[in-house]
Amino acid sequence: MLKRLLESEPFIAFVSALASVYIRLVFRTSTLVRDPADTDTKLFGQHPQVLSIWHGQFMMLPIMKPKREAVVKAMVSRHGDAELIGDVLRRFGTELIRGAGAGKRKRNRGGATAMRETLRALEQGASVVMTADVPPGPARRAGVGIATIGAKSGRPVVPHAIATSRYIALPTWSALTINLPFSKMAYVVGEPVFVPDSEDKDEIEKGRQAIERALAETTARAYALVGATDPLSAEEALKPGLSLKTYRLATKLAAPVAPALLAWRTRKGKEEPDRHPERYGFASGPRPSGFLVWFHAASVGETNAALPLIEHIVTARPDIRVLLTTATVTSARLARARLPQGAIHQYVPLDRGAYVERFLDHWRPDLAVLVESEIWPNLVLETKARKVPLLLINARMSPPSYKRWRRRPGLSRPIFSAFDLVLAQSERLAEQFAQLGAPKSMAVGNLKADAPPPPVDQAAKADLAAAFWGRPIWLAASTHPGEDEIIGAAHARIKKELPDIATIIVPRHPERGAAIADRLRAQGLKVVLRAQGGHIDSGTDIYVGDTMGELGVFYALAPVAFIGGSLVKHGGQNPVEAIKLGAAVLAGPHVHNFRDAYDVLVKAGGAGTVEDADSLARAVIDLLQNETARHEMYSRAEERVTAMSGALPKTQDAIDAYLPEKVPLQHAS
Repeated sequence: MLKRLLESEPFIAFVSALASVYIRLVFRTSTLVRDPADTDTKLFGQHPQVLSIWHGQFMMLPIMKPKREAVVKAMVSRHGDAELIGDVLRRFGTELIRGAGAGKRKRNRGGATAMRETLRALEQGASVVMTADVPPGPARRAGVGIATIGAKSGRPVVPHAIATSRYIALPTWSALTINLPFSKMAYVVGEPVFVPDSEDKDEIEKGRQAIERALAETTARAYALVGATDPLSAEEALKPGLSLKTYRLATKLAAPVAPALLAWRTRKGKEEPDRHPERYGFASGPRPSGFLVWFHAASVGETNAALPLIEHIVTARPDIRVLLTTATVTSARLARARLPQGAIHQYVPLDRGAYVERFLDHWRPDLAVLVESEIWPNLVLETKARKVPLLLINARMSPPSYKRWRRRPGLSRPIFSAFDLVLAQSERLAEQFAQLGAPKSMAVGNLKADAPPPPVDQAAKADLAAAFWGRPIWLAASTHPGEDEIIGAAHARIKKELPDIATIIVPRHPERGAAIADRLRAQGLKVVLRAQGGHIDSGTDIYVGDTMGELGVFYALAPVAFIGGSLVKHGGQNPVEAIKLGAAVLAGPHVHNFRDAYDVLVKAGGAGTVEDADSLARAVIDLLQNETARHEMYSRAEERVTAMSGALPKTQDAIDAYLPEKVPLQHAS
């Protein structure tokens, strides 16, 4: 009922009448500064043209129509609040072209029709006004549509900007600005941008970037003329909102809780007690001299992604020092085993301002590189406050996380604006990071497709193969609480058709081994724990690989691998490692942490999906009994992983750009 009222013609007419009166009020009570002084002359020197402006700054544009007679049309969408905007524009004598670019939305917003009408209007001598950025954002990122129109029409794209000294910026995707009366107002017409008439995507992209730069310069000039701060400037973006202020205050007051938290985590096997001081920001070693690159990776997966980059720096640039911080015991053990000589490992401090400051005071990094989704507010903001270049690599974010961040711009914008560069795993993710405030975000692919697989101890593999000799086996890898019982039930179903079946479970956290064994024994299964040196015999149902650093052995041993964290709402684990070691992959429905990789694999037939114990059992039986189908699935997966590769050299190049130049060797004469 309310929606019908808001979209009704009488309501739109009433509100648009009020809006047009308000626009005239702001104009008549404000002191106008034009740049150049005669904007009409500059405009008519380029007529007809594409008049571009940012979405958040268009409110006052209708009244800036040139005084000379000229046909000016405006491109306005067919959806949402566009009816109201269109009615306001009509009241100022502006003709409309209905339709707009859809950005990343799937919904048809009439963009193709609007482009044809725009090109026809320009050809007939009319200038066309359009916003360069497209909902749902990111703000201030010119869309490819405006560059394409410039290229196809041969007409210039002329940037415009209007700013007032007093305004209200609404919490919309573009920070829609409501200009206030009795202000100083600037109207700036920038230099025209000509996009070459070309079908080449690279040429269109260069044109898009040129339009974006011209609009940024014009907008900055407008705000400078009125002595106001741009609501989307870097300085404003970094200002914390209420939710971020609340978080920082809460972590500041949480000092008494930290010891109890670490004690609890230690009892759970999630902390090393002798390294607790590092979690408070106290270093366990001196800072090495020279340029220091700090990598932060949360756990094993992120550490594996970072290790090739660290090895590259240590090998190619022996003058550079590397520090790696992680947050889990398993990743610390991996770092100790695989970090190249000279690289340092520390536990990351808890995200409390004082601890982070102590950490930064000691290590004084020259470059900070965070991996994947390790985005702790105090860690990010304190690093940025010290003017340390901050990169986020192999960046990913689950759809639920993205929605949570998007709902809290006062929290997300300061944090993501702090990153100098975000290298995302896909175009979709790059766009999302840009929408959250990242000033420079680009897709380079998934580092995990380039990372080497986990190491395989061939002797251990041979011993296990001998112990399971003649028996069909399959692996449930990186399982999480709630999945092991499902694996046990699936084993029981498989056993009805394959009586000799053996199931291997490798929990994501090895310390869960004993608890897993208790639960599965309660299901009537015979369970052996690797950490206890248990002996495998013909009656062993489940073998629990509850040791560190041996996942590669089990992937190389088992022809079929179910990847855990996917039958419960954890978000899945990386499927690439299993594929690289020859296993056919299965996963449950909850794979949002690796959505892009699974989408590609499943679509190509390179991975199978299961829902429960029954479907898991059926899939395992089919793959174990049908060797041809299993090899076909694996071959398709291997092809897709090869196609996904390429992120490593791009990421290396991006990091290298932030390193100091090599000092040439001086030879004795």
